[in-house]
Amino acid sequence: MSVFLLILQVVIVISLLIFFHELGHFLSARAVGVPIEEFGFGYPPRLVKIAEWKGTEITLNWIPFGGFVRPKGESDDNVEGGMASAPAWKRLVILLSGPLMNFLIGIIILIVIYSAMGIPASDQAMITQVSPDSPAMQVGLLPGDIVTSIDGQKIEDIDQLITIVAERAGTPITLVVTRGDLVDTFTLTPRVDPPPGEGAMGVALSNPLKPTPFFQSIGYAFEATGFIIRETLLLPVRLIRGSVDPALVRPVGYKGIYDIYSQAVEMDQETVMPTAEPLPVFTLSIIANISLALGITNLLPIPALDGGRILFTLPELIFRKRIPQQWENAANTVSFLLLILLMVFITVLDFTSPIVIP
Repeated sequence: MSVFLLILQVVIVISLLIFFHELGHFLSARAVGVPIEEFGFGYPPRLVKIAEWKGTEITLNWIPFGGFVRPKGESDDNVEGGMASAPAWKRLVILLSGPLMNFLIGIIILIVIYSAMGIPASDQAMITQVSPDSPAMQVGLLPGDIVTSIDGQKIEDIDQLITIVAERAGTPITLVVTRGDLVDTFTLTPRVDPPPGEGAMGVALSNPLKPTPFFQSIGYAFEATGFIIRETLLLPVRLIRGSVDPALVRPVGYKGIYDIYSQAVEMDQETVMPTAEPLPVFTLSIIANISLALGITNLLPIPALDGGRILFTLPELIFRKRIPQQWENAANTVSFLLLILLMVFITVLDFTSPIVIP
């Protein structure tokens, strides 16, 4: 795949993940009665106003990453009916909904991955390898063939098939085999004394994979999400203890995301994953991890991020005493500038010390 197409894919992926984050804010704000003045695709400066829906301007902006929402009175508690003047619980709902949407998208992608990867079908025996000049090769059996019965007896598991073949060595046996959408019958004679390392038929066997049941995939997805969140929260402790290499867990910017994404695409192209359904598992896994990372990062208690703004709502929720709006605005402004500087530093690291998938 060309560099241009990879860059385009990364831009689309990041844009969609940020868009869904902002969509979470938008939907929750509408739900609690806080008007949204603008829903922008991309970041300002504005290119064009696309439409207006129920008082919300829908705009297209020049910087092609994600999007943003601009609630009425977001930073001014003097604006009646605006976000800053809304009760603390409403602000909390609006702020939480963006990260939660990222968690939801990540979980949905993980459900798709686990459904596609599948689980072993223990009642089926798939031929994975055929030895040269073996009885199986002589009759035309191929890797990928699934043996469903032997001499009219339905296959229950691989051990049963091996036992029957061993018992009837030197005697012709009939196999019913599924090959794609076709069903065929093969007759062969298992060897009494096969070469070392080969079986009587001259095949290697494994269980084929079948799609994972939906609810089981959901369980796996939530378990994986919990693991990712737990490992992320424990990283500072492990860094202090020296039990993890700092170079492998440092933050990444857009260039770092591109590097990781391109490596995942390459792995999907070069590695044949034995999955029940053909999907780019490595690429989807990276997208799911990016979405979850966006959710986790935005919940960090840093002003200007959702987590920092949530922190400002807690005194009002707990003690019924609000932090002055001007203090919150000042903290968010300073933090925003520091985050930009941090992003520049991270981007420099992305170029000087590119991230590599372990």
